[in-house]
Amino acid sequence: MLKKHLGFSILLILTSFLCHAQLATISGIVKDEQGAAIDAATIAVINSNLSTYTNKNGYYTLQVPAGKSITVVASFTGYEPEHKSAVFIAGEFKTWDVVLTIKTNTLHDFIKKDDRSTFEAGSVGIDPSKANIIPTPGGGIESIIKLMVGSNNELTSQYSVRGGSYDENLVYVNDFEIYRPYLVRSGQQEGLSFINPDLVSNVYFSVGGFQPKYGDKMSSVLDVTYKKPTTFSGSVMVSLLGASLHLEGASKNQKLTYLIGARQKSNQYLLQSQPIKGVYNPSFTDLQFLINYRFNSKWEVEAIGNYARNRFTFYPESQVTSFGVVNQAYQLQVAYTGSELDQFDSRFGGISATYRPNDKLKWKFLASGFQTNEQETYDKSGEYLLGELQTDQSQKNFGQVKDYLGTGLIHDYARNFLNVNVVNIGFRGAYTATNNYFSWGSDVNITSINDNLHQWEMRDSSAYNQPYNPASLLMSYFFNSSANFNYTRLSGFVQDNFKFSDSSRVTGALGARYNYSYLNSELVISPRMQLAYRPDWQRDVVFRFATGVYAQPPFYREMRDAVGDVNKNLLAQKSFHTVLGANYNFKMYNRPFKVTAEVYYKYLWDQDPYYYNDVQLVYTGKNDGVGRIYGGEIRLYGDIVKDATSWVSIGILKAEQKLIDSSQIYSGYFPLPNDQRFMLGMYFEDYLPRNKNFKMHLSLIYATGLPVEAPNGHLFDNTVRLPDYKRVDIGFSALLLDAARRQHPSHSLFNNIHSIWASFEVFNLLGIQNTLSYSYIQDQTTGNSYDVPNRLTARLLNLKIICAF
Repeated sequence: MLKKHLGFSILLILTSFLCHAQLATISGIVKDEQGAAIDAATIAVINSNLSTYTNKNGYYTLQVPAGKSITVVASFTGYEPEHKSAVFIAGEFKTWDVVLTIKTNTLHDFIKKDDRSTFEAGSVGIDPSKANIIPTPGGGIESIIKLMVGSNNELTSQYSVRGGSYDENLVYVNDFEIYRPYLVRSGQQEGLSFINPDLVSNVYFSVGGFQPKYGDKMSSVLDVTYKKPTTFSGSVMVSLLGASLHLEGASKNQKLTYLIGARQKSNQYLLQSQPIKGVYNPSFTDLQFLINYRFNSKWEVEAIGNYARNRFTFYPESQVTSFGVVNQAYQLQVAYTGSELDQFDSRFGGISATYRPNDKLKWKFLASGFQTNEQETYDKSGEYLLGELQTDQSQKNFGQVKDYLGTGLIHDYARNFLNVNVVNIGFRGAYTATNNYFSWGSDVNITSINDNLHQWEMRDSSAYNQPYNPASLLMSYFFNSSANFNYTRLSGFVQDNFKFSDSSRVTGALGARYNYSYLNSELVISPRMQLAYRPDWQRDVVFRFATGVYAQPPFYREMRDAVGDVNKNLLAQKSFHTVLGANYNFKMYNRPFKVTAEVYYKYLWDQDPYYYNDVQLVYTGKNDGVGRIYGGEIRLYGDIVKDATSWVSIGILKAEQKLIDSSQIYSGYFPLPNDQRFMLGMYFEDYLPRNKNFKMHLSLIYATGLPVEAPNGHLFDNTVRLPDYKRVDIGFSALLLDAARRQHPSHSLFNNIHSIWASFEVFNLLGIQNTLSYSYIQDQTTGNSYDVPNRLTARLLNLKIICAF
């Protein structure tokens, strides 16, 4: 027995020695520029899953692969990352002490140990690394945002923030404002969003109360920073919904860096589950690049470019939709003819030059251009048959049509063409003082519009044209208009991020924006203020407050009403925000957790009321609305499972408006189109207890139904609500190859591959039939109108492989 134990012990020692011989150990302390230890800084091996965190004393230790070149990065939010490239010897113990410097665009000491989401009211923590992990049909950064703020449509990347429309959201990439196509009516046509998640480094997202430096919208700002790579790497992704490729790298002297991304997406597989059957041929292509060149310590130039080619071709064939309740159910059968062909081509290019004459002063010059050419052409007709279903289970024809209520035809036609050109020239300045960070900027925006709208719908029910008029033949609607004009807009800001003293527990930002439009000669001044207070408590708590005026000068979409008439005298929509919140960072089971809670109130005036046509916003083109939005949100982030961050977000709100036009017969408040009273979003991540290479990712959204416009077209009649939106998506991923843990011969095909992940996803796990909108079918014989639901996607499976090299 002793020999057996002795042999087993020797075997364990040899095994441990052999495993240890393939690894080296690196350790050290991470500090800031003042020598203070940084708690929870990340130390990671690039392109691997090897990582660790510093303790409260800034100390870390990490085992790394030996015998090959690797790059280790030390990072913490708000600081510039530090890299170390080396080849370690097996069994070697190496010391690497790191000093992290605050990013140049961050007020010194204003954000020292916490990220911006801790100090700025309205900030929401977004981890860009989750963009390609969360199992949703759309993917991308927007999929994370929708889990935070709510959604009712998985086919679109659009999101609504605190009762506002998607048009009220700002999007920036490396300080360039991003635009999107305008004629897109449905998520089926939408394609890819501008933001390529493979290129993203950091994300700042604010749901209200944001600083003056961010532009002229009323709801939110999404500020994305792309990577600045140090070594060559890339990735390839292939799935049933599309593919992507990205490359990144830097020159030997690190002066030149580049990012290149290409994506191809096709919703054909996804759209097969739609109620309308037919031949779908959607094709969305996106090419993007970012090049940065640093001449010296003072001058730096950056260029960004994007081309998006979106095509949506559809030949509808048939539709069978059942709806109603248990004891009164109906079925709509439609036979289609015709087709739809939509084309959306957009181009964006920008160049910036940054000049730092000294350590305290920074100037940045920006110039960008955006162009979109859009064509919406369709000629479709559908002959429908509406019947009542047998709901008596004792009858032989249970579930079949027992009576036909009516028949008819709907003919839709459009030849819509839009060309938009936007040129923007801007300047930014910043100066760092002892306890202040001053920033200012100005922009000139020139917009050119060329629009031709020709669209109509004809309805026939039981041989009666709708709307029925025995004296004439009327269309359901007929739009025919054109517009061709240019306009110029000036805007700018000044703000001060301040701290009263080195020991002050109060930080803040104070400033204002201005905006002047030559089209309607309107000048808008928007003062804004933010404050944060950290009490001298043992618990890590920060109280946040923000208030200010947020104005949104009209773009072309807001100026054009439903029939195509353009109101060039339309004023900017305006709102007053007040936000009060708190953050609490704590540890539970020796794992980091954070709770954020906020309440808010928004008063709206000079509103341009709108309604939804699927995802397209249709405005009245008048400043005849006032409104109010109020509610609260609470979010919990943390490692429910060790080293696997999850979160849950809960929000409640009430959003309502009223019309102040005396010609309207309704004077009370009625719901805004984005009056989503309650939402719950959750992301949960887990892995096998003894093998982290096998993971599970679960996302869940529950949101109460949105109000929909009644068929009479009166905005104030939107008292009918859609059913609640309920969706669960789940994904399972496996690490098939990990270069950090496996050695390959020099001639191996996998020698330059860092990792290969395979993922199996189930969309709409519970198979819930969510409703996006209603189509209204009227029976001319009885005069009844029937609300036919337009369903979203059913349960679908997806396979995805991601290879990083």
